[in-house]
Amino acid sequence: MKAKAVNAAKPKPVDELTEAELDEMSAEFDREFVADTFRPLTAEEAEEWKRVKRKRGRPRVGAGSRAISVTVEISLLERIDRIVKLRKTTRAKLISRGLQAVLKEEEAATP
Repeated sequence: MKAKAVNAAKPKPVDELTEAELDEMSAEFDREFVADTFRPLTAEEAEEWKRVKRKRGRPRVGAGSRAISVTVEISLLERIDRIVKLRKTTRAKLISRGLQAVLKEEEAATP
């Protein structure tokens, strides 16, 4: 979506507005049945709304992911953490790469 143009003139602080300017600003809140003026979202607005409502988090890769609990020997975990730090990656990525390598090897060995 395109960025909206920034208004060059800064608005006045509220405490510097005249009474007429304040009345003009608040007039929209004095109307009743404002919901009657609503309309369905355009396709562009619907996409923007979907983007805004999307939950934060890791982007989906493949079919998604699931957290699992795995017990790992302490010395192995320390080795993993050293490699992770050197390669500037995460435990999950390193373990995933290792599992993929093992599975690939197993699939190649299976007739």
